[in-house]
Amino acid sequence: MKLESKYFDSIRVHPKRREKIDESQGPGCQWAGCREPGHHRAPMGRGRDGQFYVFCLEHVRQYNASYNYFDGMSDAEVSAFQKDAAIGHRPTWKTGAQAWTHGTNNGASRNGATAGSAGGNDPHGFFAWRAKKAREAPPETRRKLRPLERKALETLHLAQSATREEIKARFKELVKQHHPDVNGGDTRSEDKLREVIQAYNYLKQAGLV
Repeated sequence: MKLESKYFDSIRVHPKRREKIDESQGPGCQWAGCREPGHHRAPMGRGRDGQFYVFCLEHVRQYNASYNYFDGMSDAEVSAFQKDAAIGHRPTWKTGAQAWTHGTNNGASRNGATAGSAGGNDPHGFFAWRAKKAREAPPETRRKLRPLERKALETLHLAQSATREEIKARFKELVKQHHPDVNGGDTRSEDKLREVIQAYNYLKQAGLV
């Protein structure tokens, strides 16, 4: 197109018009007696999730300062709500649990299939084996003992592989054996009792009891 063309003069490029927003327009503040515009939302409360009041800036601050979602709930109800909130308020069950544990058994196990399998069909017994493994307690594993931990076990006359139950039982046995009332106030028994108590407390702090 030539610059001298009559069509060139008819072309006009207008910038986009910016509409001026009147802040006074829109819903008014829902605070009693307030005539200011309401531009700020505030939740209506428990049982009305997704619903909001509309306030001006001053009154939304006052509302939020006194807002309590758990108002009217007991401590037990608040605790239960917080516990359920950690899992998104969805039902849960133990890993590997059989179907009848959470009420979904449809009797498929009578046909040779396990209730915990997909669609109730487990011809090779894989799901039954996995459920059995899940029910079995894992073997207790212990890290390598430190020198002071080994010495504390020696004080209690125990092997390094002693379990928690064995440590507790031996501690009770030695306390009765070396108690001053049993040994007529013998200072040697008091010293031995003190060693036993210190060894047990150290094992307890180390997490072995």
